[in-house]
Amino acid sequence: MKILAAIDGSKDAMEGARLALEMAKTQVAVVTLLAVIPVYPDIDLEISARARDSLESKLSSQAEKALAQAKALFQNQGITPKALIISAGSIADEIVKMAEEEQFDLIVIGSRGLGATGRFTLGGTAMQIISQAPCSVLVAKG
Repeated sequence: MKILAAIDGSKDAMEGARLALEMAKTQVAVVTLLAVIPVYPDIDLEISARARDSLESKLSSQAEKALAQAKALFQNQGITPKALIISAGSIADEIVKMAEEEQFDLIVIGSRGLGATGRFTLGGTAMQIISQAPCSVLVAKG
């Protein structure tokens, strides 16, 4: 079984990582942890280059920290997951694209996560993933 766990630093996403870890232990699943850094192409028109670079740096730092925490959770249990960070326009589109290209059997996401502008609800990114995913989706609540 191949599991894709989306990580963004939220409590719900970390609960999703814990669920993916349990599946990895009990079903001998291979887990990939994925953090997506959103890219906003229109932001150049609204803020200075310095402010844009600062935002991109903060988003990248947040993704790296969240991924490191999730990876440590697995490594503490003797499992080494694959860990990826990608930059893309749409978080949901990138998660679905990755699931399609790599033929994952399951996507694990948090019911609410942290976006660049705050929290999203099940009506946002999570709902897009659920409706577009090529495989089953497990939604975790923290």
